[in-house]
Amino acid sequence: MIMSKSPLSQCRVDDVPAVIRPIFYLYGYGLALLLFIFGLILRATIKVEITGRENLGEHSNYVFCHWHSFIPLSLVTVVPNIPNVLDRASHAWMQHPSWYMKPIHVLIRLLGVKKIILGSTGHSGREAADRLAEYLQRGYSTILFPDGPSGPPFVLKKGILHISMQSGVPIVALQFSGSRFLELKTWDRKKIPYPFSKVTMRIGAPIQITSSNFHESLSIITAALG
Repeated sequence: MIMSKSPLSQCRVDDVPAVIRPIFYLYGYGLALLLFIFGLILRATIKVEITGRENLGEHSNYVFCHWHSFIPLSLVTVVPNIPNVLDRASHAWMQHPSWYMKPIHVLIRLLGVKKIILGSTGHSGREAADRLAEYLQRGYSTILFPDGPSGPPFVLKKGILHISMQSGVPIVALQFSGSRFLELKTWDRKKIPYPFSKVTMRIGAPIQITSSNFHESLSIITAALG
């Protein structure tokens, strides 16, 4: 017997049925607030070391990227430093549109991301990428996870190269390492740093994507991501 999917499993964050919206918003904003508080505790207790700042400067905005595995390390390292370390631009991020992502959308808005564009691979991803490229052309920056949203892990997809080439904004690879962290048993093996641990981020040199270096850039960026 084939079980049909529940209506909720097919909902996007922007079309949740009205009858369950109160519970949906309680889930979205409540969990986001808890994650935000947890992030503040982590940020206050971990030691952050950032190298490679000298690689930034010629441009005011960039397409930053790192592997999906390092999202928790990024959220306590990159995002709090966006205004004064990485660049001066506002950020626009592509995000998976499914309903269960609502807490993450709220969280990154709390952390300072100005614009959320709904879309990912298999979920209006091409349209979302075109919109993101428009924001990049207007001076926004972004952070992309080029092996997301569902892997395979540490395999770079070409979408980030198209976005960079279309917008004319260079790609900057970010590498992360942590002294002590919890590794989740997810497809991407997400790493959550423990309090009083150390997180290191290395900022790579900007890579301008053109039609002439498109295929070569795939291996260069993969190597730069570590």
